[in-house]
Amino acid sequence: MEYMKDAIEAILDNIRDAEDYLVEEDVATFIDIITSCENIFVTGAGRSGLAAKAFAMRLMHLGLSSYVVGETISPAINADDCILAISGSGETNTIVTAAKISKNRGAKVLALTSYPESTLGQLADCVILVKGRTKVEADDENYLKRQIKGNYTSLTPLGTAFELTSLVFLDGMVSELMNAMGKTEADLKLRHTVLE
Repeated sequence: MEYMKDAIEAILDNIRDAEDYLVEEDVATFIDIITSCENIFVTGAGRSGLAAKAFAMRLMHLGLSSYVVGETISPAINADDCILAISGSGETNTIVTAAKISKNRGAKVLALTSYPESTLGQLADCVILVKGRTKVEADDENYLKRQIKGNYTSLTPLGTAFELTSLVFLDGMVSELMNAMGKTEADLKLRHTVLE
């Protein structure tokens, strides 16, 4: 249980720290782009993709037109749309490719990444920094050496801290969007699925 408790504490610390490095202007730009677009596309690989899907669902609850990249019902992305691309490293090939295609078609690109200077970060119209040990760091050959010396960067596996912090950030963003759009939880509930 000791490892589990330490891992949970490391994840919670990472989430708490997110408040300290969020840039208010970036959040305002993020909200402005989301609320001014015709359609909002979301993409992420693996668990980052799950965080993206959770956000797309809340966007739909808000009455915004949202699509998950790769789903059969996703239409073409156009100049009056935006894409939210989530990648801890900012170098995930499929995510960067989707961002490039979107940019080439005139759409806005929003990025959640731990590396704003990455390829994804350079493509983005708005970058939100989400810190967390990513798979890139986990694959770093010096990572094991640091662990042996007692430098515990994180006890969480692979990109867990990034993915969970992204999920919490996006849920917080839903609250900001609700406020900006004058929506209540009752409004969201009206669009919640009843086919369960």
